[in-house]
Amino acid sequence: MLLTTIFTLVIALLSLIALMIIHEFGHFIIAKKFGVRVDEFGIGYPPRLFGKKIGETIYSVNLIPLGAFVRIYGEEGGLDDYRSFSKLAIWKRVLIVIGGVAAFWIASIVIFTVVFGIGADIPVGDQDVSGVTNPKVTVVSVASDSPAQNAGLQSGDVLVEIKSQRYESAQVGPEVLKIDKIKDFQDFVKAHVSEKVDIVFERNGERMETSLSPRETYPQGQGAVGVGLERMATLIQKYPWYLTPIQGAKYTWEITVKSVAGLWDILRNLFVGKGVPQGAELAGPLGITVFLARAVDYGAGFFLYFIGAISVFIAIFNLFPIPALDGGKLVFLLIEKIKGKPVSPKVEQIVTATFFFILIGLSLFITVRFDIPRVADFFKSSLQR
Repeated sequence: MLLTTIFTLVIALLSLIALMIIHEFGHFIIAKKFGVRVDEFGIGYPPRLFGKKIGETIYSVNLIPLGAFVRIYGEEGGLDDYRSFSKLAIWKRVLIVIGGVAAFWIASIVIFTVVFGIGADIPVGDQDVSGVTNPKVTVVSVASDSPAQNAGLQSGDVLVEIKSQRYESAQVGPEVLKIDKIKDFQDFVKAHVSEKVDIVFERNGERMETSLSPRETYPQGQGAVGVGLERMATLIQKYPWYLTPIQGAKYTWEITVKSVAGLWDILRNLFVGKGVPQGAELAGPLGITVFLARAVDYGAGFFLYFIGAISVFIAIFNLFPIPALDGGKLVFLLIEKIKGKPVSPKVEQIVTATFFFILIGLSLFITVRFDIPRVADFFKSSLQR
């Protein structure tokens, strides 16, 4: 189980790194298109593990697996060379900068195209949620040596109904509960502890049945049956293959609009002193990796949906007018356009480095304060299964 947990985290981390590689490739390909020399395209951050020079570019793999980078000749400014970034027309430099951000949106369209080809369910809890259909209670984990495991239940099974074999005087048959909400299932189980119950479930579209006896005592966090449950509902319906690119593009746009509106509300609330909205969670790269790893439990559709949404969020964040982000670079180019000459390379480097260290410091704070406890909780809950 430990190996499975680690493997899940690795897959989630590789997914994030893949997004970063796509982002940097956006900068890379447009720079190449405009004839700018690209000195290095790196996966991970230095120190370098190994690299190979192909043409004029070094392609490297580096030790710190937190993203990717592209080293463009003359990006720091001050180079009087026709192949440097700083000698390009401003509009070309803008396109190189925007290329990385656009790559995130292109990745989202591709990902959501796949999602609309396979469909996606999302966890909705027991509440009624508008815009989703076909709610179902799904097994997301099975505890070791539990009644559920002994009865053959597996992660991914959809619970349909539960039947007691106890006959009431006023009944002519067993009690039957159609399973639609988690609490109803839990209440039924509590009322029939130590009794034999039959559970009807679906696995890969096939209806099956098994029997078990809910236990009266059990390890902490496992419950009487020993299953982790999630109420899922269909968020994205499957479409014919020829319609999926259109739906993928439309959905990427919808996510973008909703994300911008949500960020605007958060910033507005912070500005007027209302604070962060209730339920909002801060997360750094490590925390996002944990969220992705948890998304694996809900199937490929939801996992890809989550990656697609993250790609949109990162694209928007990168456009923030903060030095060290793409949006900050665009601000410097705007100042150059207005003034008619570039900002001093030394000033730009100092400002960019300052904000870079601020962002790193903030990221470290979030990692220690929020993300490391998330990782510990993820391992703890995974090992209890």
